Amino acid sequence: MTGQDLVKLLGAAVCLAVGYALKSILTRNAQQSADNLIENAKREAEAILKDAKITAKEEVIKARDDFEKTTTERRTELKRLEDRLSSRETNIERKADLIETRFHELEKKEDRARQGQREIEEKQAKLDEMITQEVGELERIAGLGREEAKRQLLQRLGEQLESERGALIRRFQDETNERFEREAIEIMVNAMQRYSSDCSYERTTRTIPLPNEEMKGRIIGREGRNIRAIEAAAGVNVLIDDTPEAVVISCFDPVRREIGRLTLERLVSDGRIHPSRIEEMTAKVRKDVEAEIAKAGRETVEQLNLTGVSKNVVKLLGRLKYRYSYSQNVLQHSIEVASLMGAIAAQLHLDEQKAKRAGLFHDIGKAVDHEVEGTHALIGADILKRAGEDEEVVMAVGAHHEEMDNTSVLGILVGICDTLSASRPGARSETTELYLKRLEQMETIGASFEGIENCYAVQAGRELRVIAEADKISEDKAAVVARDIANRIEQEVRYPGQIKVSVIRETRAVDYAR
Repeated sequence: MTGQDLVKLLGAAVCLAVGYALKSILTRNAQQSADNLIENAKREAEAILKDAKITAKEEVIKARDDFEKTTTERRTELKRLEDRLSSRETNIERKADLIETRFHELEKKEDRARQGQREIEEKQAKLDEMITQEVGELERIAGLGREEAKRQLLQRLGEQLESERGALIRRFQDETNERFEREAIEIMVNAMQRYSSDCSYERTTRTIPLPNEEMKGRIIGREGRNIRAIEAAAGVNVLIDDTPEAVVISCFDPVRREIGRLTLERLVSDGRIHPSRIEEMTAKVRKDVEAEIAKAGRETVEQLNLTGVSKNVVKLLGRLKYRYSYSQNVLQHSIEVASLMGAIAAQLHLDEQKAKRAGLFHDIGKAVDHEVEGTHALIGADILKRAGEDEEVVMAVGAHHEEMDNTSVLGILVGICDTLSASRPGARSETTELYLKRLEQMETIGASFEGIENCYAVQAGRELRVIAEADKISEDKAAVVARDIANRIEQEVRYPGQIKVSVIRETRAVDYAR
C-alpha cells in the first residue's frame, strides 16, 4: 500500500467520522425541534380551546339577555292589548245599555202614539156621525136632496160670476187699451228723445284737389292712357273740367268711389302715374278699404257692447258703411235702430242684448242682396242662422217686413224702430234710391253674361262699361255681347235718354240702347 493510498484511506475514514457526527447532531436537533413544535402546538390548542369556551359562554349570556328582553317586550304589548280590549268591552257594554234604554223609550212612545190614534179615530167617527145627522136634518127642513141643493147653489154662483166676469172684462179691456196706448206713446217718445243723429245724404261725386294744373295732364296721360287705366281699374268715372286744380270722381257705388278717390290721391302725392303703377296702387287701396270695412264692423259691435258676433257678420256690418237706402247710410241706420230697440226693450223689461242685436242686424242682408237672390230680410235671416245667432233674433230679422211669420215681440219692435229711423225728416230720398237701383240693375245685367270680368256703370248711368276676358270673348263676339246687353237693358230697365254700352277687350265695340 502506497502512501497515496493511505492518504485516501485516512481521508475516507475522516469523512465517515464527520458524517456520523453530523448525523448525530442533526438527529438530536430535529428531535428537539419536534418536541418544541409539539409543545407549542399543545399550548396553542389549549389557548384556542380556552378562548372558544369564553366566546361560547359570552354568546350564551347574550342570547339569554336577548330572549329575556324580547319576552319582556311581548309581555308589555300583550298587557297593552289586554287593557285596550278591556276598555272596548266596557264601552260596548255601556252603549248596549244605552240602546236598550232608548228602545224601551221608543216602545213607550209607540204605545202612546197608538193610543192617540185610537182616540182620533173615535172622535172622527163621532164627528162623521154628527155631520150625517145634521145633513139629514137640513135635507128634511129644505125638502131638497143633497145633489139637488148642490146643483142649485152652483147654478146661482155661476150666474153671479158670469155677470161679474163680463163687467170686469169690459172694464179691464178699456183700462188696458188706454194704458197700453199711453205707455206706447211714452216709450216711443222717450226712445226718440234718448237717441238722435244727423241726417245722412248720399253723394255720388268726390272732388280731388291737385297741387297744380300740370297734374291734370299727367292724370290724363299720353293719348288718355292713364285716365283710362284709372277708370278701368277702379270702376269709376274721372271728370276733368275747367275747375282749377281739381278733378272730380263720379260713381254710384260708394266703395268703388272711395277706392278711386284714395287711389288718385295717393298717385298725385307719389307723382308716379302710369298704367302699371295705377293697377298696383288700386290693388293696394282695395286691400286698405277691405281693412277699413272690417274695422267699421268691429267698432260698431264695440259701440253697442255686443259680444259673440261672428267674424262674417262683423265684416258684413262694415260693408253697410258704404251702402245706402234711399240716400240713408245703412250702417248708421242700423245703429239707430239698435239704439232705439235697446231703449224700448229696457222700458218693456225685455232682453236688451237680443233687442240690440235684432236692430243692428235687421238690414244685414243689404250687404249682399245684389249678389244673392231674395229680399234683404230673408237673406239676412239666413246669414244670421248660419252664423249661429239666437233663433229669436233670426226670426225678428226675417219678419221685420212681414215676409216671415212673426212669433216674437222683437219682430214687431224691429219694424217699429226701422220706421222711426227712416221716417225722420231728411233721412231718406226716394229719387236717389231709384237712381242707384237702376245703376245696380244695369251692372247686374252686364255681369250676367259669360266671359265678363267686371262691369261698371259710369257717366251718371249714361254709360255701362264692360270689361271682357280676352280668352273667352273674341273681337267679333264683343260686338254681339254689346248688342245683347243693350237689348236686355232696353227690355228690363226704365231710364231716361240713352245708355252707352262699351265692351272693352283688346279693341272696343260700342253700341247704343235707344
